[in-house]
Amino acid sequence: MDFLSQVGTQEILMVLLVAIIVIGPNKIVEFGKILGRVTRNIRKASTDLTANLEKELEEEKRKEINTSKPAKKS
Repeated sequence: MDFLSQVGTQEILMVLLVAIIVIGPNKIVEFGKILGRVTRNIRKASTDLTANLEKELEEEKRKEINTSKPAKKS
Protein backbone atom coordinates (compact mmCIF):
# COMPACT_ATOMS: atom_id res chain seq x y z
CA MET A 1 0.00 0.00 0.00
CA ASP A 2 1.42 3.39 -0.96
CA PHE A 3 1.44 5.78 1.99
CA LEU A 4 1.23 8.96 -0.08
CA SER A 5 -1.89 7.81 -1.90
CA GLN A 6 -3.69 7.70 1.45
CA VAL A 7 -2.74 11.24 2.50
CA GLY A 8 -5.27 13.88 1.53
CA THR A 9 -5.06 17.64 1.15
CA GLN A 10 -6.49 18.29 4.61
CA GLU A 11 -3.85 16.11 6.27
CA ILE A 12 -1.04 17.85 4.39
CA LEU A 13 -2.39 21.30 5.35
CA MET A 14 -2.69 20.22 9.00
CA VAL A 15 0.92 18.98 9.05
CA LEU A 16 2.13 22.23 7.48
CA LEU A 17 0.15 24.30 9.99
CA VAL A 18 1.61 22.37 12.92
CA ALA A 19 5.09 22.69 11.41
CA ILE A 20 4.70 26.46 11.09
CA ILE A 21 3.52 26.71 14.68
CA VAL A 22 6.27 24.48 16.09
CA ILE A 23 9.21 25.52 13.89
CA GLY A 24 8.20 29.05 13.05
CA PRO A 25 7.57 30.64 9.68
CA ASN A 26 11.16 31.94 9.35
CA LYS A 27 12.79 28.53 9.76
CA ILE A 28 10.35 26.46 7.69
CA VAL A 29 12.35 26.96 4.45
CA GLU A 30 15.62 26.00 6.15
CA PHE A 31 13.94 22.97 7.69
CA GLY A 32 12.65 21.93 4.25
CA LYS A 33 16.15 22.13 2.77
CA ILE A 34 17.58 20.03 5.59
CA LEU A 35 14.78 17.50 5.23
CA GLY A 36 15.45 17.32 1.48
CA ARG A 37 19.17 16.68 2.04
CA VAL A 38 18.45 13.98 4.61
CA THR A 39 15.96 12.29 2.29
CA ARG A 40 18.45 12.39 -0.60
CA ASN A 41 21.22 10.93 1.57
CA ILE A 42 18.96 8.13 2.81
CA ARG A 43 17.92 7.25 -0.76
CA LYS A 44 21.56 7.27 -1.91
CA ALA A 45 22.60 5.04 0.98
CA SER A 46 19.73 2.68 0.25
CA THR A 47 20.63 2.51 -3.44
CA ASP A 48 24.30 1.91 -2.64
CA LEU A 49 23.45 -0.81 -0.14
CA THR A 50 21.15 -2.56 -2.61
CA ALA A 51 23.78 -2.41 -5.36
CA ASN A 52 26.46 -3.81 -3.04
CA LEU A 53 24.22 -6.64 -1.87
CA GLU A 54 23.31 -7.57 -5.44
CA LYS A 55 26.99 -7.53 -6.42
CA GLU A 56 27.91 -9.79 -3.50
CA LEU A 57 25.10 -12.21 -4.32
CA GLU A 58 26.25 -12.39 -7.95
CA GLU A 59 29.80 -13.14 -6.83
CA GLU A 60 28.56 -15.88 -4.48
CA LYS A 61 26.51 -17.44 -7.29
CA ARG A 62 29.55 -17.43 -9.58
CA LYS A 63 31.70 -19.04 -6.88
CA GLU A 64 29.07 -21.73 -6.31
CA ILE A 65 28.81 -22.47 -10.01
CA ASN A 66 32.60 -22.65 -10.39
CA THR A 67 33.09 -24.94 -7.39
CA SER A 68 30.22 -27.26 -8.33
CA LYS A 69 31.56 -27.99 -11.84
CA PRO A 70 33.20 -31.42 -12.07
CA ALA A 71 36.92 -31.47 -12.80
CA LYS A 72 38.00 -32.48 -16.31
CA LYS A 73 39.73 -35.84 -16.68
CA SER A 74 42.91 -35.95 -18.74
